[in-house]
Amino acid sequence: MPSPNAISPDKLARLIGRPYAPVLIDVCTEEDFASNPHLVPGAVRRPWAEVPAWGPAFVAARRPAVVVCKKGLKLSQGVAAWLRHQEGVPADVLEGGILAWQAARLPIVPVERLPRRDASGRTVWVTRSRPKVDRIACPWLIRRFVDPQAVFLFVAPADVLEVADRFGATPFDVDHKDVHWSHRGERCTFDLMVEEFGLATEPLKRLATIVRGADTAQPELAPESAGLLAASLGLSRMYSDDLAQLEAGLALYDAFYRWCRDAADESHDWPPAARKS
Repeated sequence: MPSPNAISPDKLARLIGRPYAPVLIDVCTEEDFASNPHLVPGAVRRPWAEVPAWGPAFVAARRPAVVVCKKGLKLSQGVAAWLRHQEGVPADVLEGGILAWQAARLPIVPVERLPRRDASGRTVWVTRSRPKVDRIACPWLIRRFVDPQAVFLFVAPADVLEVADRFGATPFDVDHKDVHWSHRGERCTFDLMVEEFGLATEPLKRLATIVRGADTAQPELAPESAGLLAASLGLSRMYSDDLAQLEAGLALYDAFYRWCRDAADESHDWPPAARKS
């Protein structure tokens, strides 16, 4: 009999990528994780036995939590119960654990592709200031599917690599032979991240085509590319602060993603009578 505090993989997959998706906490044992080093998109690793210590930090998020272990049994059940009891966090477990998630052929992030984290457990990224398309699209993807707490540093183009070195940040969308996360041939940085983070779902592949068209002056790739470019350039004129622009841009990509996932086949015309005449 399923637990009343369990969520199915399919239902959770529909929530991931939304701005207010549940906090995902992976509590697999070190042994289990070593044998299967992957994460449900957006999940953070925490040791199950130390939930009394790290649990309070999740209260500040003011969001429900979903706890993931190997099979969705004792470890995730216990941690979720602890969070509900001690911290008042609405906490569910992933039904069947990460094994059920993988059996459903849902996207999964290979940990080997993740950059190193800082002392607070966050990935830190650095890129050129005054972002337009790719440098907003990539942070959106990372925040929604890779690391919700990721830090983004926007600096002068000439200083990106030195800032990366001094501050332990990962450079992206920089035209340099030593930068991994950047354009590859016809593909933009967003394309690369979707592929290498194991996120190549149909909605994200559709979005990647739109982003590529907007970012590489190829509006013929998708009808929506011209609109994305126009909105992106408009945001860049509205905000002089790159982080404020990023926050506004997150909502833009939330909307494009939901269109790609749920509304790409929907049309709208008005008035209806004009269609019949």
